[in-house]
Amino acid sequence: MIENVDFLVIGGGLAGMSFALDAAQWGKVAIYVKKGDHDANTFYAQGGIASVTSEEDSFSRHIEDTLNAGAGLCNPEIVRITVEEGPDAIHWLRDRGVEFSRRADGTNTFDLGKEGGHTKRRVLHSGDITGRAIQLALLEKVRSHPNIEYFERHMAIDLIMKHKITGDSRDRKCLGAYVFDEEKGEVKAVVAPVTLLATGGAGKVYLYTSNPDVSTGDGVAIAHRAGARVGNMEFIQFHPTCLFHPKAKSFLISEALRGEGGILKTISGESFMDRYHEMGSLAPRDVVAHAIDIELKRSGDEHVVLDMTHLDADFLVHRFPNIHAECLNWGVDMTVDPIPVVPAAHYSCGGVLVDEYGHSSVAGLYVVGEAACTGLHGANRLASNSLLEAVVFARRAAVHAHREYTSVCEAWSKHQVPIWDKGKAVPSDERVVISHIWDEIRRFMWNYVGISRTVERLRRAKSRIDLVRGEIDSYYWKYTIDSDLLEVRNIAVVSDLIISSAMNRMESRGLHCLLDFPDRDDERFLRPTIL
Repeated sequence: MIENVDFLVIGGGLAGMSFALDAAQWGKVAIYVKKGDHDANTFYAQGGIASVTSEEDSFSRHIEDTLNAGAGLCNPEIVRITVEEGPDAIHWLRDRGVEFSRRADGTNTFDLGKEGGHTKRRVLHSGDITGRAIQLALLEKVRSHPNIEYFERHMAIDLIMKHKITGDSRDRKCLGAYVFDEEKGEVKAVVAPVTLLATGGAGKVYLYTSNPDVSTGDGVAIAHRAGARVGNMEFIQFHPTCLFHPKAKSFLISEALRGEGGILKTISGESFMDRYHEMGSLAPRDVVAHAIDIELKRSGDEHVVLDMTHLDADFLVHRFPNIHAECLNWGVDMTVDPIPVVPAAHYSCGGVLVDEYGHSSVAGLYVVGEAACTGLHGANRLASNSLLEAVVFARRAAVHAHREYTSVCEAWSKHQVPIWDKGKAVPSDERVVISHIWDEIRRFMWNYVGISRTVERLRRAKSRIDLVRGEIDSYYWKYTIDSDLLEVRNIAVVSDLIISSAMNRMESRGLHCLLDFPDRDDERFLRPTIL
């Protein structure tokens, strides 16, 4: 089956829907999501979206905070673009039905939060379910738009590359993607002059993560297989505070709690963050995650605690209703009990390298959101900058794509794209292989390529991932595909990219903590890691 559209969007979070809503004014858009319409990192974002909206704040302060958090690797021009276009992005979201919390003092001004690394209150939020509010508002607009089709339970397999059709290795243009329809068990070719990857993060590469189950690094893996450049994959942000409970599946405890005065303590009640950073519990995420990791290794404890009990109970319930309710569900009343927390894989600062318009090194291929590496985050993302980045670059990508590619839509759609050929693949009777490989990857990535790394651990991880990728490749060509096989194939690719990037950085910087080389080395490594 072959379908033709003007704009192919793979991923249905903030980045994908923002792009689709702008691009739909110029042509037909098809959005494909691999699960349901709530299965996106956006839906689970609690803290908010950072932007300068107060007279007490300034672009220069937001830029400085972002650069400081990024540990020398941010692209200053990208930071400037993101920050200065932030207020317009907020207006765009509000025009599409997103409501942000207001102060209760009668001024009707935004109730701005403050999170780690920020020197001013600039985080707009919708209670403590900001991502959910954004996701639902944009979904309503997307589903009612006459130029947008929305397909659930469809997973992209690989990009359709022109050079594989023509045989000319120099002609590396993306013509769309092969997409697996999970319900029908069929693969269709979706041909488009413009393809956007907005597949979110890769937290499921690790054993413990705050990400939803769909976060398997699909966009990065798909783009890499097509020859796109990838950068800064070693910089994985571990959120310092996820609820510690064997059945809570790493429920995220927003950084906004520390912004409102929460204090990190050991189980014995000792406040420890002042020993690691002048900002104490409000230090940037990389510092806090490393500090907790050190404290846990020193004490042997399973977790630390985030203490909110010194704050007014009514304020906590009103400001964090969802977190309060979720903690109660697991037997923790945050108004009287310190919250047990541990770090968990949270955000990928690297991804597919793109320019200031979200365009990758492959013609016709755009990447936006967590799957992209714009240069905004550098070696460590400043809290709540990610939602802002998604909107700003999705909108820039839509304008650029319209200008550069839709004029050749008709010509591209007439390419003789071959239908999917499964060859001699047969249904598998060895499903246990997939679950075993999935578990093995996530465990050695957590143990060897986690918050703290060593050269020897990275070598062990590289040795294992080389073997595992060979096993997956053999399985992939022998058996018919399904979503589980596609996901484990992708997390193996992304794991390899993370390991290889980490092995190319013999220093410690931002989110990359290499115990053999504990110091920054600006002389040799003040540059992005590009694969």
